[in-house]
Amino acid sequence: MKSLRRMFGFVKPYRVQAIVALILLLGMVGADLLIPRLTQRIIDRGIAAQNMHVIVSTALIMVGVALLSALFSIGNTILSVRVAQGFAADVRSSIVRKVQTFSFGNLDRLRTGKLLVRTTSDVNMVQSIVTMSLRILTRAPAWIVGSIVMLVITSRRLSIVMVGFLPVIAVMIILFMRKAQPLFLLVQRALDRLNTVLQENLAGMRLIKAFVRVAHEKERFSEANIELMRKNISVMELMALLVPTMLLIVNLGVVAAIWFGGISVIHKSLTAGELVASINYMNFALFPILMLAGMIGPLSAADASSVRILEVLDSDAEIKEKENARPLKNVRGKIEFEDVSFSYSSDGNDPVLRGISFVAEPGDTMAILGATGAGKSSLIHLVPRFYDVSIGRVMIDGIDVRDFKLDSLRSHIGLALQEAVLFDGTIRDNICYGRPQASEEELIAAAMAAQAHTFIRALPDGYDTHVGERGVTLSGGEKQRIAIARALLVRPKILILDDSTSAVDVETEALLQDALDRLIAQSEHGTTRFVVAQRISTVLLADKIIVLDRGEIAAIGTHKELLKTSSIYQEIYRSQLGDGGTAHA
Repeated sequence: MKSLRRMFGFVKPYRVQAIVALILLLGMVGADLLIPRLTQRIIDRGIAAQNMHVIVSTALIMVGVALLSALFSIGNTILSVRVAQGFAADVRSSIVRKVQTFSFGNLDRLRTGKLLVRTTSDVNMVQSIVTMSLRILTRAPAWIVGSIVMLVITSRRLSIVMVGFLPVIAVMIILFMRKAQPLFLLVQRALDRLNTVLQENLAGMRLIKAFVRVAHEKERFSEANIELMRKNISVMELMALLVPTMLLIVNLGVVAAIWFGGISVIHKSLTAGELVASINYMNFALFPILMLAGMIGPLSAADASSVRILEVLDSDAEIKEKENARPLKNVRGKIEFEDVSFSYSSDGNDPVLRGISFVAEPGDTMAILGATGAGKSSLIHLVPRFYDVSIGRVMIDGIDVRDFKLDSLRSHIGLALQEAVLFDGTIRDNICYGRPQASEEELIAAAMAAQAHTFIRALPDGYDTHVGERGVTLSGGEKQRIAIARALLVRPKILILDDSTSAVDVETEALLQDALDRLIAQSEHGTTRFVVAQRISTVLLADKIIVLDRGEIAAIGTHKELLKTSSIYQEIYRSQLGDGGTAHA
């Protein structure tokens, strides 16, 4: 339960409310413990003595105590809910803030489905225990201790009977807790898998239908669903065994108390009222133990969830700033790769890039070509430090990118990816995402340069048109152009276009390239561009073309130079343009 105890650190901001809730709880327990003593008084001094005044007065006191207990309970419930809800909100915020610090490497391990479960289901599981801690989990021990004290005061002989059952119950609880915790961890992992499959199904529904893979996805979801069901059944079977076992022990304790207490009443060493009070106190002591036994499942589940939440909160971002990191200022845009090798594994094995060295001068357009898996995207992700190099250096204006503050570094880099990510909102919101304060003129200029202004203006609400979840209302080419406009609006000194025109027709792409050239020419020193492309027509006019092959630079040069010196480039050229492209040679 170490992880669960750590999670309770999030209760500290609400400790005053929590303390008041516990005080009210203790008041409620105290009131409850008075009832058996008052019942004893009615039986022994009222009914046995046929004293109606004692019966009525004691009954009125019992009503007052019950009302007081109800008020305490209401106050405790209200405060417990506030503390638990505040706790859950803070934990969710902490998870999201932590995820925002993660690098791409962290997100490669902690997939979206897993993070969603941790932020929702796991947090709710721990939140329920916080609520219970301020109610049942504190009330039950207080009941037990208070009942034992009152039982000893009422009848020491019957208290010995109850104490004899406590070790048996304690052993049972410990055994079940050790068995339950690993099972609940397996349940949450199965829930991870189910959420991941479900998310992929919902996000890729159009693709699933287009490729007639509905039956396959149904089977995949069914497997994850059945696995979760089996894990839940295993847990419920354990709980089904626990509760009746504990109930049996508690009932045996009550039977024993009645047996020995009845004999004592017959021998007049115990009054009938004392017997009734003792049995009530025994129930007050033993049934809370049954309640605690029933909490083993939720406690084990919450502990398993705490482990998973802390896995996120304890994860360190793989990309870290140096303590003396400097802001990136007066950027000229000279980019140097110095003998760079990169691997996605922390030990540096299986590198996807090896020995990469080149220089991009300020204002240069660097094109990157290569087969799928050649390392094109991996290479450009090193510039904004989405990943760090394994060997070598990436430098901007002669300074290692690892020496810059991350926010400062990335604020000078505009990025548009092949898969254009749009957020639910308006087109204006999405284009201005990197510069919310941009003027209308700057917004339109960026959209025009990205060849998006015309189609945006034709939409019913223009720039205020809602794009829907992930831009579902737009075509692939339209989304890509909005993403390019978003990258241009931040006025970057370094622009990275990672196959960001793959869904755009050739004519529009040509217009886009011309507009980019004009826009970039207006800035001081120009803008250094990295263009990852599949179409060779995209890179014909680049200052340098880097041809990657299996993570290494196979050739580097201008279009004309590579046509003469690189067999790989010649093959790509002929396969796409054939003899019809000789005009570019």
